[in-house]
Amino acid sequence: MTRPMSIESSRLPWITAAASFGFLVTQLDVTIVNVALDAIGDGFGAPTAQLQWVVDAYVLALAAMLLSAGAIGDRVGPRRAFLAGLVLFGLASAACGFATSPLALILARAAQGAAGALLIPPSLALIARAAHGDDRRRAAAVGWWTAAGGVSIAAGPVLGGLLVESLGWRWVFFVNLPLCAIGAVLTLLVAREAPAKPKVPFDLVGQALAAAAVTLLVGGLIEGGHRGWSGAPLAALVAGLVLAVGFVLFERRAPHPAMPLSVFRRRPAWSAVVVGSALNFTYYGLIFVLGLYMLRVLHWAPAKAGLAFLPLTATFIVSNLLSGSLVGRFGAKVVTSGGVLVAACGYALTARLGAGSDLLDMLPGFALIPGGMGLAIPALTSGLLASVDRHDAGAASGVLNACRQVGGAAGVAIFGALAGAGMVTGLRTSAVVAAVMLAGAAAVLLAPARKASDR
Repeated sequence: MTRPMSIESSRLPWITAAASFGFLVTQLDVTIVNVALDAIGDGFGAPTAQLQWVVDAYVLALAAMLLSAGAIGDRVGPRRAFLAGLVLFGLASAACGFATSPLALILARAAQGAAGALLIPPSLALIARAAHGDDRRRAAAVGWWTAAGGVSIAAGPVLGGLLVESLGWRWVFFVNLPLCAIGAVLTLLVAREAPAKPKVPFDLVGQALAAAAVTLLVGGLIEGGHRGWSGAPLAALVAGLVLAVGFVLFERRAPHPAMPLSVFRRRPAWSAVVVGSALNFTYYGLIFVLGLYMLRVLHWAPAKAGLAFLPLTATFIVSNLLSGSLVGRFGAKVVTSGGVLVAACGYALTARLGAGSDLLDMLPGFALIPGGMGLAIPALTSGLLASVDRHDAGAASGVLNACRQVGGAAGVAIFGALAGAGMVTGLRTSAVVAAVMLAGAAAVLLAPARKASDR
């Protein structure tokens, strides 16, 4: 007999749409700003280093606050946390648009990133609750949620270019205001608040240690890629690692931990973090190098280079939507490992590119990399949500997404350093490293479990 759906479960498509607005705006602001940097620099007379931090401040704050956002959502309720994130993201976007100096813009971008963190774990928690334990429907919903991010990444450069040319660079931030408003209204209409966790003391020490560790690690990686791996960047990395170890030790004994370590004793949870970090490391790292390769080796115009990425992004969206149905049929583990191996093959093909390559040479890799990534990420996320208690969904997804952001920053820094020694050689080396890393990630997923609790 088919179990009747709850009211919340019957609203899953609408709740998924509302939750997707949160992921859409956070991903849109990763790419839409890049095409406005020249205009921002001209308007403020800002040097390149300051323009770099207009981008990096957002990523840094987003990564640093994701774990805290998951814990906040679990305690106050995902609906309240998500609505607060939309309001704060809109206010921070307005502050960006009205900024009168580079420093003001950088600080507002950091506020944007912190607010964006509050949109990701609670949005997944809303989906997990509405799916009501139905793995197939949850996987399909996560696929749509992930596809919203893919659409926004693809639309970012195009929309940003149109806004800069027609209305000015400030409108790449103002465009977030109606998007946040639509997401908030839809959430108020269709989502109900989940029961919050018991009112326990907030783990301020754990949250502070986690945020400081991620800030130092990501900041050290960003600066190390520009200034070299010594001095301040190296000190930041060492301090970040020390604080990360301190965070884990503290959480093991904390009476009310921000990150319940027991959640990650099961294999599906910790393997999701490992594989998710590898996926972001390889993808964002190689896309960064490919962009430089198109501009500096192939001497393509920026517009042509941007359009060259559209096939890659389109494949990502299609595979995102396909992932949910495949998870319902074959299971999250099979789909995730298959997607990781497909992406690894795409990176291996990309290693063949050289100084005389053209778009046709890139297309096989551009089809397989996002095809595999698009299959793997929704399946990975759905598998993680299925392996934890619904009350821990926000914290678990916060850890996953925080580690993915750190992985992406590491990939950009390390692959960028490889490219600095020689663009073509760096691209090929990066592609080989990416293929080997993902092959290893697939091995982690496919290795047989040694005990029942690991399954």
